[in-house]
Amino acid sequence: MKISTKGRYGLTIMIELAKNHGKGPLSLKTIASKHDLSEHYLEQLISPLRNAGLVKSIRGAYGGYILGDEPVKITAGDVILVLEGPVSPVEVLEDEEPAKRELWIRIRDAVNEVLDSTTLEDLASHDDGNDAYMFYI
Repeated sequence: MKISTKGRYGLTIMIELAKNHGKGPLSLKTIASKHDLSEHYLEQLISPLRNAGLVKSIRGAYGGYILGDEPVKITAGDVILVLEGPVSPVEVLEDEEPAKRELWIRIRDAVNEVLDSTTLEDLASHDDGNDAYMFYI
């Protein structure tokens, strides 16, 4: 199972909006240039996020996008579900051995638990490890 660039870049958009929460709208151009991404591609991703209510668009000269709700109420799972669809490592087949079928279901549930318990607030406030020890050889 892999998360495509849709999911990865969608999370990038949402994390940036979460970091900017309460400061006004943020343009896709700003996000694209900060992360060296295609603005055109981000425009394609924002539409399903807006349709799902995860983001709101603000029109005008100082317009852009804001989160549709508080960062603590939107999860990584919400974003991935909108952009990637349901997450599953393999297709679970009914005629598969029960032990393997149970394993695939447990893996799927574990991945969904991580995605659904990780909020945008968690991701936006994540420490980049700048205080980590530096070792020189």
